[in-house]
Amino acid sequence: MLNNKLEKGMLLIAEPSIIGDLSFNRAVILLTDYTSHSGAVGFILNKPLEYTLQELIPDVNCDFTIYNGGPVEQDNLYFIHTIPELIPESIEIADGLYWGGNFEQIKWLINQNKIEKHQIRFFLGYSGWASSQLEEELTEKTWFVCENQYKSRIFQKPASDFWQEKMKDMGGEYMIWVNAPENPILN
Repeated sequence: MLNNKLEKGMLLIAEPSIIGDLSFNRAVILLTDYTSHSGAVGFILNKPLEYTLQELIPDVNCDFTIYNGGPVEQDNLYFIHTIPELIPESIEIADGLYWGGNFEQIKWLINQNKIEKHQIRFFLGYSGWASSQLEEELTEKTWFVCENQYKSRIFQKPASDFWQEKMKDMGGEYMIWVNAPENPILN
């Protein structure tokens, strides 16, 4: 499960040591782009916001939840999906997951009830790292890397306990974090 090789499609799991970081505390991030010379881009999978897509895009008739993708460009809407055959101009990430595509087509598909919640996820902002920044954070034990064992079914994972599930998978010293409150000071 654990992997030290960074590549798109992998999951970055926040180490418990970054408690208090407003953006990344208990984050599970899907790495959508990575090269050692230009850096990395990813989206936080387990931080739903209070907004729905229709609240941000009124001409879309759906209640899809918007997620906090990360602290960069939070005024921009991004999306990852599993249906490239329906959405032109998509970029393959890995394992049946795709990033971006023709947004006008997405709006039409949603309004025609041809896209389901488990096929697409929308994000405000993204998580980004400059060249070698993510490698430094891995050395500092800010993250651990693991394979996306869920593949294209990742959007079916409940966001509420995704991080705790990864702590349980790690076992050992990580097990203490499975039932710990998000802010241990409140314990």
